Amino acid sequence: MNVAILVFPGTWSDTDCFHAFTGVLGHDAAYVWHKETDLSGFDSVVLPGGFSYGDYLRCGAIARFSPVMDAVREFAEAGKPVIGICNGFQILCEAGLLPGVLTRNEHLEFRCSWVDLRTENTDTPFTHLASPGQVLAVPISHGEGNYQADAETLDMLERTGRVVFRYSTPEGEITPEANPNGSANNIAGIINERGNVLGMMPHPERSVEKLLGGDDGAIIFRSMLTPLAAAVS
Repeated sequence: MNVAILVFPGTWSDTDCFHAFTGVLGHDAAYVWHKETDLSGFDSVVLPGGFSYGDYLRCGAIARFSPVMDAVREFAEAGKPVIGICNGFQILCEAGLLPGVLTRNEHLEFRCSWVDLRTENTDTPFTHLASPGQVLAVPISHGEGNYQADAETLDMLERTGRVVFRYSTPEGEITPEANPNGSANNIAGIINERGNVLGMMPHPERSVEKLLGGDDGAIIFRSMLTPLAAAVS
């Protein structure tokens, strides 16, 4: 598998993602500058975390106009896997590839800590190696990770299984105390209607090695790099 790791001005989790895919998981990866317009040579695309364009206007609001985003849209329309992490999630929402918006954390504080995520849907390219309801420990690092959408959109996401990860206790209970930012319905990650575009606020690239505190994030990346059909056969 060859992974494209997009780099915008202000991106800073790109090297973590590169290490995760190449140094830990043993796949090929390349940095792709935001002015590029061709992603045809890649199997998967990652929009890493950071502060694209300094998070001016709104997080991801300027990056969504970068030339590479037209290629990301074509890539997604072709059914190939795209994952947006933290700022990447914000960019995907701003670009209209995912519904909703990421706003200031409810407590107005920047949070950098480990959280627990309950896997809500394992029938996706990003979670098919996980067990239903499996709780993954993955760190967060954001000030604007409060996922919000109108009631109709939230209802649609819930009814159609498009909520992939939800903030929970280590035991998998969904409680207000387990919610680190005030996200509606404790939502930590969602997919598009087709199921091949995932946006999530936590950072799986920082949880791929037990030496650094845990490797649950590797489940997400390994799922993404293992075609669903091959895993089932």
